[in-house]
Amino acid sequence: MLPDQAFELPEATRELRETALGFAMDTLAPRALEWDQARHFPVEEMRAAASLGMAALYVREESGGAGLTRLDAAVVFEALAMGCPTVSAYLSIHNMVAWMIDCFGNDTQRARWLPELVPMRLVASYALTEPGSGSDAAALRTRARREGDHYILDGTKQFISGAGASDLYLTMVRTGGEGPGGVSALLIPKDTPGLSFGANERKMGWNAQPTRQLIFDGARVPASALLGEEGQGFRFAMAGLDGGRLNIAACSLGGAQAALDKALAYVQERQAFGKAVADFQNTQFRLADMRTELEASRTLLWRACGKLDAKAPDAGAFCAMAKRFVTDTCHKVADDALQLLGGYGYLAEYGIEKIVRDLRVHRILEGTNEVMRLIIARSMLGRR
Repeated sequence: MLPDQAFELPEATRELRETALGFAMDTLAPRALEWDQARHFPVEEMRAAASLGMAALYVREESGGAGLTRLDAAVVFEALAMGCPTVSAYLSIHNMVAWMIDCFGNDTQRARWLPELVPMRLVASYALTEPGSGSDAAALRTRARREGDHYILDGTKQFISGAGASDLYLTMVRTGGEGPGGVSALLIPKDTPGLSFGANERKMGWNAQPTRQLIFDGARVPASALLGEEGQGFRFAMAGLDGGRLNIAACSLGGAQAALDKALAYVQERQAFGKAVADFQNTQFRLADMRTELEASRTLLWRACGKLDAKAPDAGAFCAMAKRFVTDTCHKVADDALQLLGGYGYLAEYGIEKIVRDLRVHRILEGTNEVMRLIIARSMLGRR
């Protein structure tokens, strides 16, 4: 393989990207601002994406999924985010839940849930964070106690994307003692008695998906809702987050690329002091830096995807590096794009201010970027 070829996507992945990009431009981009302003959750449009295989990208083919790689998925989420980062990010969450059921569930759970999740007839959310445990996920307090053939849940989950609208919640709960070894995972349907939802949070961005609390007050689910065995939930959660970090980095990349494309078109048309803004050297330098930063982000992301696909021992550290670098860098690129448009960049109708708002949360979720630095440093020092 020639050096240049090592950095090229396979033809099938390029075709997948074109399909996803076409869907993003035709279906997501024209209504993204409307959905943001109306706080509308576009479930039907996401089901249309699911009809193209985008709701179960790395679920195995024998389980009804597309059976693709993490690199394929990252390319798809980047393309979708060029239409709307919020929708792409939610699709990444749904994909993660479907994959976790396929990977860690039993035959009965796969048969029960995947035929509904793959086409998005049912929509899924992931529930780990709590009011008192965000970055310190192993300190979660939501309790599930076993009573005969059921678990009884009490506690609250915070910042849950899709809450109240989703049909299924893959929820991390404490079934044992303190620390990660006491955490288990349960599959909890929306209509579970004792489950209710908080108010839809008013947020800086991500307005096209609801964010609410899950409130468990004596909620009762059958013991068959347990994913894997008791005490395995934290391991499942961390495995899910490795892929989730790549996905959210890809969403940042797509959003930033869309912002750069908008800015590039604008500076070639906008006149100032008798010439196009693009003719100023300062503009050219900024554009050059923005493209370089996106290409560096894309290269690191793809390498991290390759590590996770290969199940490399250092895959977790690479996922953390990609998440930290790409989300920080791409938020800066989007903000630089807004600056190039001046006052127009601040107006909603140009679309860049929405991208800046949407991408800001990517530096917080799936593990804050400060936690990513801890993961990277501990891997360098040989510490867990």
